[in-house]
Amino acid sequence: MIIDYLSGSHPDSIEADLCIIGAGAAGIAIARTFIGTPVSVCMIESGGLSGEQRNQQLYEGSSVGSTPFDPGTSRMRVFGGSCNLWGGGCIPLSRQDLSEREWVPHSGWPLSYGELKPYYTRARSFCQIDSHDFDDGSFLTPLSRPPLAFDDGTLVNQIFARSPILFGEAYRPELERADNIKVLLHTNLLELEASPGGSYVREAHIASLDGHRGTVRARHYVLACGGIENARLLLLSDSSVPQGLGNEHDLVGRFFMDHPSGKLGTVHTDEPHRLTRPYDRELGKGPRPTFPEIGLAHEAQKTHKLLNGRVHPFAVEGPIPNGIRALRDLRAALRPSVQDEGSLLEARLCAAMKNGSTRLDGVTAAPVESLGTLVLRLGLGAGDIAKAFLHKLTDKPTVGASHVDLIGYFEQAPNPDSRITLGHELDALGQRKVCVDWRLTPLDLRTYRTAAALFGSELAQACGGRFEPEPWVTEDTPPLMRGTAHHIGTTRMSDDPRSGVVDRHCRVHGIDNLHIAGSSVFPTGGWAFPTFTIVALSLRLAEHLRGALMSAVSTGIL
Repeated sequence: MIIDYLSGSHPDSIEADLCIIGAGAAGIAIARTFIGTPVSVCMIESGGLSGEQRNQQLYEGSSVGSTPFDPGTSRMRVFGGSCNLWGGGCIPLSRQDLSEREWVPHSGWPLSYGELKPYYTRARSFCQIDSHDFDDGSFLTPLSRPPLAFDDGTLVNQIFARSPILFGEAYRPELERADNIKVLLHTNLLELEASPGGSYVREAHIASLDGHRGTVRARHYVLACGGIENARLLLLSDSSVPQGLGNEHDLVGRFFMDHPSGKLGTVHTDEPHRLTRPYDRELGKGPRPTFPEIGLAHEAQKTHKLLNGRVHPFAVEGPIPNGIRALRDLRAALRPSVQDEGSLLEARLCAAMKNGSTRLDGVTAAPVESLGTLVLRLGLGAGDIAKAFLHKLTDKPTVGASHVDLIGYFEQAPNPDSRITLGHELDALGQRKVCVDWRLTPLDLRTYRTAAALFGSELAQACGGRFEPEPWVTEDTPPLMRGTAHHIGTTRMSDDPRSGVVDRHCRVHGIDNLHIAGSSVFPTGGWAFPTFTIVALSLRLAEHLRGALMSAVSTGIL
């Protein structure tokens, strides 16, 4: 069942076998595992069923690092989580991504690819991409368009699948019908209160923005609030343990990573479509299409001692014919305008992330012409539209490209000085806001510059063109990079409590009944979109918890 905590129709104290904090991809994947079992689950979610600016403001914070970062616009506080904004990209990490690499400090997972692979298989079902087989760092489904052929020792085509669903929308009916699942909306975790000494969590203190207060008492707790908020909530849980839960070795919040992205350069060529069309995500077929991405080969990473990375070629249109411009303007005029608060918030967040904005301003639109004027322009440009139709028949873009921009997306080196801390400002609940100190290392910078040369050379050669690197690539100036809202590493996994916050089962070291789900447990992130691995690890954690809780419920052991 789903209950709105703002409605007041709830007890002050709730008891459950399992308390899940956060209803994003991780939380929903875990909760579904318990549907129809004797295990009672309480899942608390700060947001509602759609986005609300009042809730979103709880994500605001500050940034003090050398690379700008806005914690308020890179995630969404809503049922379904930030995946309400995702593009559906699913791809597994590779064996090398999970392995210790001598040239990458602090690399290596305590899990092998073989241990994770069965849960990737289950994650396909959760993401509704069951028809696609996968292997080491790629799906195997044949592509509708053949990608470019590369020297396997330098670049490689890796295939990702696009999930057709939003998790909150897809699995909400199941959770509403489940008698043993209780979802509390508009419910914020204030603190996980631990026993003296911090060996187990006694209860979760919760609150709503309208002043309701309560507690949830459970046998086990799972934090599933994302790569920034998981660390913040552990640090805020300091009434019994002054430094925060799981922070005995000052590791909570450290090793904060994203997938830094930026323009590497431009390819000038007479045939830009040869480079861009195989990788155009607008040309996918079917509800679960697959697409290639151009990645650094494992051999190149080893040879040049680089982090993992990929590049995407984006066609930059040349002059747009009048008829095509009129057709686009007409379609925009006929498109329904965004009115409700949730849709407006989603649009603003998407715009902020796409443009690298550090402000959450309103979305503005250009003045709209009358339909009569647009139709007249369309008629005058009929010849342009006919030419575009012929181009489409020959698998060419409707508007020719003047050049191709190469945008890089990279793994970030684990760095203990890149971290999440608590700031001094308070939010509407009286809680300290987050402070982000996002830092890159010399290995990151060397990877960008070396990879830019490798990508640029290979791709220019593939289309008979010329690569022009961005000035920062060849000059001793700071790189123009921004985040991609993939928050990783702040409660990293390790078998040794001196080098990680959670163990291989995602249990917080030293705390018997507290686990963490999400990309905050990743020791490294490869370049892969993180959601598929988040779901796989969450299903693995759910299996572990289900075994423990089913046994406890059947025997009555607390």
